[in-house]
Amino acid sequence: MTKPQYTDKNSTQTLRQGLEEYYTLNPGVNDPQQMPADFAKIMLAHDVTHVVFGCDTNMYDELKLLPLTFIVSDYKFRDYLRDRQHPAVEVMYNDLVQRQGLVWLYSSILAVLPRLLPELVVIWFKNCGRKQYWPYFDYEALFERSLLEIRREFNILQD
Repeated sequence: MTKPQYTDKNSTQTLRQGLEEYYTLNPGVNDPQQMPADFAKIMLAHDVTHVVFGCDTNMYDELKLLPLTFIVSDYKFRDYLRDRQHPAVEVMYNDLVQRQGLVWLYSSILAVLPRLLPELVVIWFKNCGRKQYWPYFDYEALFERSLLEIRREFNILQD
């Protein structure tokens, strides 16, 4: 299987095109348009970060996405704790556990942590003192800009 184009750090797709590719390649991802508006806002912002941060939906990238979001965006841990209280989020997590099982979930997490933790430490050090944060909920004005442009402006996926 080929890597999604939006995961290429030099992708010239627009944010809109990257998000379309993300939904095409992940038909199991719930369509935010079919959700209550407040929950849809949370899920769409999460899906947009997958695209902007170049993260796929495998366990490694899913676990990387949340701390990466806290480090490089204006969405912080306190915001996550608030949004985690939304009833639809609880339903989503329970559905995942019911479909895959707790053993699968925890073993998958444990399998990727040794590889992921050193990368997160490097990301954290590289972003200490960051002055400009990715606008987690206020990305609409960026839909027609290229991912490469956005990543350069917000210093995301830059070496």
